[in-house]
Amino acid sequence: MSGKIDIQTREFAIADYDAAIELWKKVEGLDVAEGDDRETIRRFLKRNPGLSRIATVGSSTVGAVLCGHDGRRGYIYHLAVDPARHGLGIGRRLITECLEGLKRVGLERANILVAKDNPRGLQFWRRTGWEDLDGAAAMGRDT
Repeated sequence: MSGKIDIQTREFAIADYDAAIELWKKVEGLDVAEGDDRETIRRFLKRNPGLSRIATVGSSTVGAVLCGHDGRRGYIYHLAVDPARHGLGIGRRLITECLEGLKRVGLERANILVAKDNPRGLQFWRRTGWEDLDGAAAMGRDT
């Protein structure tokens, strides 16, 4: 036996919701908040078919990411890899698949939001080619 781990990736389906939520809760720097309930995620997946991804080893979910777009820019949310599986390239693979999906639907740029108090996350994103948006401030409000 070679010890190689068989990591499979596929489209994130609403049936993956419970496993994804558990994974998101385990990952430092990722907050599960309003908008992360099952119905909202179901709407997001329906609006953005084929873009969000899940990584598995056997029947275990070891990675998850939400990916969507507004027709102009792509957005990636909640990238999480099981802490026991860090360093295997799962995060990079999921992001590559998200970017390939966004390119297929005609988008040339994607954005992410990373918490300023998440140094590990900031380091990952910078290391994988993402850049800080100078002069931009993240903002939001309830509708």
